[in-house]
Amino acid sequence: MKNSCVGTSLMALLFFATLTCCIDARLQACQPSGKISGIEPPPGQCNPENDSDCCKQGKMYTTYKCSPPVTGNTKAVLTLNSFQKGGDGGGPSACDNQYHSDDTPVVALSTGWYSGGDRCLNYITVTANGTSVKAKVVDECDSTMGCDDEHDYQPPCPNNIVDASKAVWKALGIPEGDWGDYDITWSDACQPSGKIRGIKPPPGQCNPENDSDCCKQGKMYTTYKCSPPVTGNAKAVLTLNSFQAGGDGGGPSECDNQYHSDETPVVALSTGWYSGGDRCLNFITVSANGKSVKAKVVDECDSTMGCDDEHDYQPPCPNNIVDASKAVWEALGIPEGDWGDYDITWSDA
Repeated sequence: MKNSCVGTSLMALLFFATLTCCIDARLQACQPSGKISGIEPPPGQCNPENDSDCCKQGKMYTTYKCSPPVTGNTKAVLTLNSFQKGGDGGGPSACDNQYHSDDTPVVALSTGWYSGGDRCLNYITVTANGTSVKAKVVDECDSTMGCDDEHDYQPPCPNNIVDASKAVWKALGIPEGDWGDYDITWSDACQPSGKIRGIKPPPGQCNPENDSDCCKQGKMYTTYKCSPPVTGNAKAVLTLNSFQAGGDGGGPSECDNQYHSDETPVVALSTGWYSGGDRCLNFITVSANGKSVKAKVVDECDSTMGCDDEHDYQPPCPNNIVDASKAVWEALGIPEGDWGDYDITWSDA
């Protein structure tokens, strides 16, 4: 005979678990913070350049104190603004109290993403139309207030806006007829994490095979904990490495604690792209010279540390490196005289 009490209890637990999950999801989502009533702008007080909206008398406008969460590729709507004097951006930019030319790639972010100025004068990477551009955050697109003199009698900004100068739109190659509201993604651009001072390698402690650099005494080297965002075709620099025993790659590969022949297409990725080992033993597609090759990720090209015994007294890796075995270079048909630093694109296979 079934125990109906147990069945009922299980159903109740499932119900409350589902309810709790839904409540948590609602709490984490960005909810409106209120509404404001539109005021008709006094004559000449709302600049309609770039199709900017002007407040409508009595219309209710939603306000937000938050924006959607920021991920590696945050979805947003790109809008057009002029941050130069006399433009529809109004007064000087909030971050630096300066005006900025339409020919400079600058943006304003919705209030939640502006984060009280935490992103001021930092760069973000805006991606659309198969292209990316770095733009400096100089202002807030205010999602909490509007329809007053301070906001040029324009409504509150939606909470998912990257408001950009003409230079950003041009760099993305978006046809001018499509300028207005355009779906994009964006991410925080990769900033340096620090610097380390070079140490002269002890005798025989830096393997210069394949033109590998050796640390210079006292030279300052930049470190990174991040890499540029990975798009369908991420731009990178291909470098040459030997992952076999005795090669300039040093010890066994980090992903599998193995050495790999120069005849096997394997790569190491800069720290940000290596992603804590998330790409270990996965394949990526490397493209250059009109050809493509699949290569297995077996190691990290460390962008955070260097100039010590663990890193064979070589400097930190730049943050945009695909460090590849000879087999990768050969498969791409790159003449051996050009082996070294070579511009490529790559994507997850």
